[in-house]
Amino acid sequence: MIHAPPGVAPAPGPEWLAATRFLDSDHPRIRAFAADVVAGAGGDVARAVKLFYAVRDGWRYDPFLVRLTPAHYVASAVHAAPAAYCIPKAVLLAAAARAAGIPAGIGLSDVVNHLTTDKLKARMGGSTLFVDHGYAVLHLDGKWVKAAPAFNIELCERFHVQPTEFDGFTDAVFQEFDALDRRHMEYRADHGMWSDLPFERIVADLRREYPPSLFTDDPVETRFEDQTPLT
Repeated sequence: MIHAPPGVAPAPGPEWLAATRFLDSDHPRIRAFAADVVAGAGGDVARAVKLFYAVRDGWRYDPFLVRLTPAHYVASAVHAAPAAYCIPKAVLLAAAARAAGIPAGIGLSDVVNHLTTDKLKARMGGSTLFVDHGYAVLHLDGKWVKAAPAFNIELCERFHVQPTEFDGFTDAVFQEFDALDRRHMEYRADHGMWSDLPFERIVADLRREYPPSLFTDDPVETRFEDQTPLT
């Protein structure tokens, strides 16, 4: 696995197009999904934009689905689920991009989420720091571009969050302020990008930062988007 530190732009070689343990871009489900989404699009940028919105809005964002088992992070398994949190959604977008012939990787950053909920904050041990926030990194028009497809449009409207838009040329990351001019996301650290998901690193970081309550099933299932955000 290749790791490019922050500020380093790796050459978009075959390692960024190959099927991997987590980015299983050769899986029939991923290949069919990518082919269906990009049908009629001309060029990598147009294909990438279509894939971004298909993943952003096709799967609900739900941070209560953080798990520590590899199966939850394989792109074809994410595709079969109705919801996921930021890392699996980034994996799905990166795998679909590779299936469409676009070099892609996984980026990780630490962010402070100023718009969380009481329940999520409690399950995170009172923290609002999200370590290893995941996003896809796509090679388009001669450069690497970040694309964070985590927050679906319904969640954005519910929480009054400005949706992350993607044009294929500029980074699509979370905004500092929301639609009501409240502090939304604050990026604390950039960890660079990988040619496959660094699963063991992520598990170690999550175990270190959060209590076991974050990784267990909720006996009373509540959709994240149905809760009331803190202000």
